[in-house]
Amino acid sequence: MEWSEVTVKVPAAKVDDAAAITQMVVPYGIYIEDYSDLVTEAPKIAHIDLIDEELLARDRTHALIHLYIKPTENPNEAVSFLTERFTSEQIPFEISTVKVKEEDWATEWKKYYHPIKVGKRLVVCPSWEHYDLAEDEVMISLDPGMAFGTGTHDTTRLCMQLLEEHVTAQTTVLDMGCGSGILSIAAMLLGGKSAVGVDIDDTAVRVANENAAMNNVTEKTTFLCGDLTDKVSGTFDLICANIVADVIIRLSPVIPQFLKQDGVFIASGIIAERADEVVSALEAIGLHIVKRAESGGWVALDCKF
Repeated sequence: MEWSEVTVKVPAAKVDDAAAITQMVVPYGIYIEDYSDLVTEAPKIAHIDLIDEELLARDRTHALIHLYIKPTENPNEAVSFLTERFTSEQIPFEISTVKVKEEDWATEWKKYYHPIKVGKRLVVCPSWEHYDLAEDEVMISLDPGMAFGTGTHDTTRLCMQLLEEHVTAQTTVLDMGCGSGILSIAAMLLGGKSAVGVDIDDTAVRVANENAAMNNVTEKTTFLCGDLTDKVSGTFDLICANIVADVIIRLSPVIPQFLKQDGVFIASGIIAERADEVVSALEAIGLHIVKRAESGGWVALDCKF
């Protein structure tokens, strides 16, 4: 059996946004070739005075993002998802696919994925691992071979840490761009009342339902396939949007329609350089930034009216 390698070529200036979108497709990491700062950064990092001519000849205006799709999954789903998201974000791109040898990747990468505590209480644990919960800890069980969104990325961890601060037994949640459903599931395991997750990709919706069943929260979660709020009704105590900056800005005008007056809006997936733009858009609709959390160059915003 062979894996599919999907390679995305994007302008180097857009690689952070493109990588954040690409990371939603696979849980086991992506590989980025970006030589845009080769001349300035290589001497600092490698402590060298001479850079190989082959490296200097690489394209420094574009970056290549590589991801790998396992043999049991259709790479066209990933291509379709990336095409729609990049087009929506107006990121120029080229996508190509090739077949590569499996070389036991389906099990080899599991050696590097272990239980991870993402906040004061939440622990994300692969389905094949055992974890002894400490008092007051809450475990989310996921099979990262079947989903994107595993809690290891800074943006997801920041969201989950903020969820811990707000979820109560009465909390209703709207999860925009739900991916694997990890945030909806986390909120319900923390004791929340109900969650609605929305994603534009029907594969994400399927995976989110599977993960909800694995964590025994199916009766408290609903996952919809749609573009942002087009299939959503009602109002919510907490809305989380772990998506890229441009989508949060585009979403902002309709947030008051779905967020209760005393509710909380959590925005993440924002690279630090774009945070001020997102803050301006949210303040324009009357939200106030209660807390700003940062990790690894990513920003999450905790907001209220």
